Order: sequence, then C-alpha cells, then structure tokens
Amino acid sequence: MNTDLHPLQADRITTWHHEADVVIAGYGIAGVSAAVEAARAGAEVLVLERTGGWGGAASLSGGIVYLGGGTGLQKALGFEDTPENMKAFMLAALGPGADEAKISEYCEGSVEHYDWLVANGVVFKESFWGEPGWEIPGDDGLMYSGGENAAPFNEIATPAPRGHVPQMADKRTGEKGGGFMLMQPLSQVAENLGVRAEYDVRVQRLIVDGDGRVVGIAAKQYGNEVYVRARRGVVLATGSFAYNKEMVSAYAPQLDGRPGAAIEEHDGRAIRMAQALGADLAHMDATEVAFFGDPQLMARGILVNGRGNRYVPEDTYPGRIGQLTLLKNDNQAFLVIDEEAYEQGCAATSSTPFFRFRPKWVAETVEELESDMGLPAGTLQATVEVYNRHAAAGTDPVLGKKSEWCVPIGSPIAALDLRNCTAGFTLGGLRTTVDSEVLHVSGEPIPGLFAAGRCTSGVCAWGYASGTSLGDGSFFGRRAGIAAAKG
Repeated sequence: MNTDLHPLQADRITTWHHEADVVIAGYGIAGVSAAVEAARAGAEVLVLERTGGWGGAASLSGGIVYLGGGTGLQKALGFEDTPENMKAFMLAALGPGADEAKISEYCEGSVEHYDWLVANGVVFKESFWGEPGWEIPGDDGLMYSGGENAAPFNEIATPAPRGHVPQMADKRTGEKGGGFMLMQPLSQVAENLGVRAEYDVRVQRLIVDGDGRVVGIAAKQYGNEVYVRARRGVVLATGSFAYNKEMVSAYAPQLDGRPGAAIEEHDGRAIRMAQALGADLAHMDATEVAFFGDPQLMARGILVNGRGNRYVPEDTYPGRIGQLTLLKNDNQAFLVIDEEAYEQGCAATSSTPFFRFRPKWVAETVEELESDMGLPAGTLQATVEVYNRHAAAGTDPVLGKKSEWCVPIGSPIAALDLRNCTAGFTLGGLRTTVDSEVLHVSGEPIPGLFAAGRCTSGVCAWGYASGTSLGDGSFFGRRAGIAAAKG
C-alpha cells in the first residue's frame, strides 16, 4: 500500500477518472446507508469499495442492530421502552466518556430508524429470544444484546431488549446470517436509486482544493492510480483499524497479539488519510472484547479470576465479560461449575456450542479443585462458600446475578480454563459531529469531509453492546449521506 498520506492538491490533477456529487469510500453498513440517503437527496453517488462486492464486515456479522425507544418490534412483542430509558442504559453501559450528544440523537431517532430499515426491505420476525447468548440461534427478531437485564444496568434503567436481528433464511453465520440479510435489501435499494460502485479500489489520499476543502479521493485500482472527484462531499466509511498492527500497538495495545474480530480490510486507512488533514480522534483506546465462552454455561457457573475471586455477573452480556476479563483481570478467567449445571448448559440451545470447552480440572471438593488449579489456598473455597450461601436463597448480593441462575454449586465440581479466550476490535476513530462532519483538531468541521461507522468514534466509548456498530453505522451513515449531498 502507498504509505504517502499527504493530501493532494486538486490543481495538480490533470485527469479525473470518475466524478460524482458524493463519493463514498466503503460499501458496508455505513457506506450503503450514506449512499441511499445521498441519492434520495438528489445527489449522484459513487461508492468506492476495496473488495469485489458490497457487504464489508456488516454482511459477515450476526446482523444485530441496536434499536429501541419503542420500536414496532418491541411493541409487537409487549416490551415497553422510551428514548429516555434507552439513553439512561446507553450512557451507563457505553461509558465512561460516551458521547452524550450522539447517544441523545440516536435514542430520539431510533424508532424512525427502525421504520426506515423496514421500509427499505429489512425484515424483523415478531418473536423474542430470551436465553443467554452471543446471537440468536434461530430466526427470532429480538434479544437482549447488551446486558440490559443484568446487574448493574437493570437497576439503572428499566430492562428492554434492543437487539433487533434481521430475519434470515438458511442461516449460516459468517456466510449468510443476519448481517447479510441487512445488507442485501439496502444494497438493492441503493442500486435501484442509481448509486454506482467501483470495486477493487483502494483509497490512498484525500484531494483538496486551494481553500482546504475536500474535493475527491486518490485511489488505486488494479495497481493504477485513480483520481475521483466529489462535487459536493466525500464520505469515509471504511471500517476500524483492528487489522493495522502499528495502530493497534500505538492506540489499543491491549489487543496486541489477540485475534481481530473484524475483517482484514479494516486497516485504518481512512483514519490516517483524515489525520493527514488535521482530523481529530476520539477514544482510540476503546475496544470491544469477544469472549470465547458459551453464555449458557457461564450463567450456570461462576467466573473467577487468577485470585479465585468473582468479578462479573455471569449472566450479563458476554462482551462485557470479555472486556472485564482482558482489561481489568489480566485475561485470567476460569469457569467453575458442577457436573449437573455443566450438562444442563451443554444441552441448552446456543449459537456458540463451539465455545463449550471440556473442563480442565475435575474434583470432588472445592478445596481439591482449588489446589489443582494452583489458586491461593482458601480463595476459591471462600468464593464458593459465599456464593452458595446466598444462592441457596436465590440471591447474589455480591454481583447481582439474576435469581433464576443462582443455584448452589455442588459436587463433582469442575473448572474450565478460559485464560486468553479473548479477541477484539477497535471502537475509536475520527471525531465527528451528530451530522457526521469530520472535525479538525481545532474543533471546526473539515469542509467537504464526512464519516460514519467504525472509522469514527460513535456512540461507544469504553463499553459496548452488540448491535451498536451496525446501529450507529447505519444511523450516522444516513446523516453523512444527507450532509454530503447538501455540499
């Protein structure tokens, strides 16, 4: 890849190979949403996509879209929610440092955004999946996807499920899952609106005029230099920097050496291109952390760290478990569970049965298990004794696990070794306004430059909830398309 990121001056370009009112880099969820709205606003739209087709990371994902405030699907299934309630949860779960202005806009506009997705052909089945899980195993349309019904958030805001999942046919996660069923109808709408796409294009540098306004993109296609002029605006929607080793080491070193829960095209190029123009960044150290543990098993046992102490309610959103494990507990995690609970968990329906590992240690007593695991003498015994004492009454005053999962741990007892069972992707990126304008370090918008999706810092800061990437990528992607079309 060309390492020169300095913006090109437009007056040095003699031939424009392509031209449109709005030029969008990236054809994932943010890019397609921007394309649809820019085209509807009367702009001629061209999308530059690095791969051979539309989709991006979105089409390979589980497809969860974080929506609430009283969507049609929530109401149809009997769940009450309001924008204020949704905001209270998001500020608590996605912080500290969550962008309150973006979250406010997102919550206020969430019902309209749901209606927009439905109007553009995305189908959500009117059925609810209420079991612990990373994703929905079948084709149900609604789930808890952020720990809304788990401690401490169930005391902060009234729990409401907000994980909206497009209905899928012949589900094959990673091939044809919910993300594919989200992207397919939106890309068809874009095509019907006359949106053009150039594939196998790698964006390289931004092009500016004499006043510093962004007026195009320099790219490479099949090894050839390509110059693309944007008459009104450029939208960057190329994804995160999870696959840029240098950027990860510099900004989010906690992910160094961990698998990237993204696609290799997420190389941070758009962020670097905008930085070369003086663009500001936000929350570059923020990361989602996937945890390779099956939620059906974790809810039935207790998770302890390398000191034998519990540190998270086991029935919460597994991404929160991953963050607390990697970022707060040195990636040390063990699932302690008895034989009966282990067998029940393995028999339960799950989207991640491949995370049901065999126990590494099995013993008749907690003391014996503690010794076999190499934990400090007495630590696990004390943890299990306190847990069991309260679980007998169906309570968990230590961490607040819901009563339905509070069952005393019996014998035989086992432990699963879940150390280093984490992967992740980056959440930080370009600082943008609620209208998706890219901000200069001075605080002023960079003229002609807009961005959305994982190359920006969206509604998430430290925390995460499944569906916020597709949710804020599509929501603020729409804003970017509308703003860019205005010029």
